[in-house]
Amino acid sequence: MSMREYEFASRPFVVGQSEEGDFPSAAPIEETLTEVVSHDWVNDEYKHMVVTASPKALAVAPGQFFHVLCPSPDEGDLWFRRPQSIYAIDRDNARLEFLYKCVGRGTHGLATLEPGDKCNIVGPLGVGFSLDPASKNVVVLGRGVGLATLAPISQLAGEQGVGVTAILSARNPDYVLSRERFEKIGAEIVPVTDSDGTSDLDNVETILRGLINDGKADAFYTCGSNRLFQLMRRLGKEYSIPGQVAMEQVMACGLGPCYVCVKTFEVDGERILRRVCVEGPVFDMQEAVGW
Repeated sequence: MSMREYEFASRPFVVGQSEEGDFPSAAPIEETLTEVVSHDWVNDEYKHMVVTASPKALAVAPGQFFHVLCPSPDEGDLWFRRPQSIYAIDRDNARLEFLYKCVGRGTHGLATLEPGDKCNIVGPLGVGFSLDPASKNVVVLGRGVGLATLAPISQLAGEQGVGVTAILSARNPDYVLSRERFEKIGAEIVPVTDSDGTSDLDNVETILRGLINDGKADAFYTCGSNRLFQLMRRLGKEYSIPGQVAMEQVMACGLGPCYVCVKTFEVDGERILRRVCVEGPVFDMQEAVGW
């Protein structure tokens, strides 16, 4: 196909102005200029942002992410976008939700956006979670902002009548994120925190083994903590329970060419390299080595 015959999108899809026919239908990824609907602090570290969405953006799957163009929080420039996992997909109202932690210049810049401001996103990107139709009960185990990444797959499981046990790990009860999302789908919620000692690995292992013995662990899902991932990986191998991990990694382009996000994986006894942005961020739990 010649360059003349191929159609390129050279400008962002503007929600509320652009039409679907204005852009190549064959490309599942697009740059979208959204509008911030709400942007609130959840606690002193995390913010919850809701934006309008285009039809292509609404096709995002649990575990996928968007590359967000963040305004600078100071006089310096920000050269790269910041990856943000999808937190919730509201297709009825054509909106997307993100829950993120303010940790650096990018996310602190993102935190300055107010309702009515424009937010430029690229996506949906990466490989998301999958749910085996044979699963009757699944376990999600996350910590910190990793809980936001696990919320959509838990929602999907609940919608399909799959039982969900959500083990929510945090420093203290104020940082047990997304609890209301898991409650909404009827998940069995098990909060574990550092402040009362329940997040200790031995205790979490006892909880997981209890769920396995009760037949409530057909599959494992995790994000947000390497030590919790390693625990789930070990138990998954011991009991032949399939699992998936959403990996968090620094990214530059988010599209694959830069290779900044390469991690090591073990496949059939061989160590190989994969890019988290395009071959993940969701991977088979037994193939991932860790952060």
